[in-house]
Amino acid sequence: MGVISQGILGGVSGKVGNVVGASWKGIDYLRIKPSSVANPRTEGQVNQRNKFTVTLEYLQPNLGFIQKGYKSYAVQKTEFNAAMSYVLNNAITGAAPNFTVDYALALLSRGNLSGALNPATDLATAGQVEFTWDDNSAEGNANATDKAMVLVYNPSKKESMYILDGADRTVGSQIITIPSTYAGDTVELFMAFTTADGSIVSNSVYLGSGTAN
Repeated sequence: MGVISQGILGGVSGKVGNVVGASWKGIDYLRIKPSSVANPRTEGQVNQRNKFTVTLEYLQPNLGFIQKGYKSYAVQKTEFNAAMSYVLNNAITGAAPNFTVDYALALLSRGNLSGALNPATDLATAGQVEFTWDDNSAEGNANATDKAMVLVYNPSKKESMYILDGADRTVGSQIITIPSTYAGDTVELFMAFTTADGSIVSNSVYLGSGTAN
């Protein structure tokens, strides 16, 4: 039970309805007790949690790639949080509760550096993936010394292999070694470019999936 001292304009001690009164350093104050939520697990809340979960599972194995790829977006937030926000808002598809990540839209790197020209992959050799592209170093803001960033994501194992400072743009290919335990697994393949000093990156591009050998 609350007590109102000195009449209606006086201090309130305790609880009166949903109003709680107290005193701090001789100053009387009131605050409204927050109303209880009858069902904190509404359909909208559950759907948002499910979207958050699939986004987190996708991004966590790719943290190192993201830290370089989202560096320009880490303004009052971490690179990972910037990537989380982007993927949640732009790359989650499916109907509740079976949400999935659209890899083609789920950028792991974002920037205005010229991207890869005619990128492709080859998984024919056991224990490795070869990324290839055409040299476009004379176009846009591309540079001959830009470095390839390549990534092999294994969703079933929730892990990735990546190279952040690979071959020059003019070289046209980069091989990445993958564990023998990946053999038979479906892997998702991505690449981007970064300037030699790492200050600018391109948007990542999704190169599709393949079966690791």
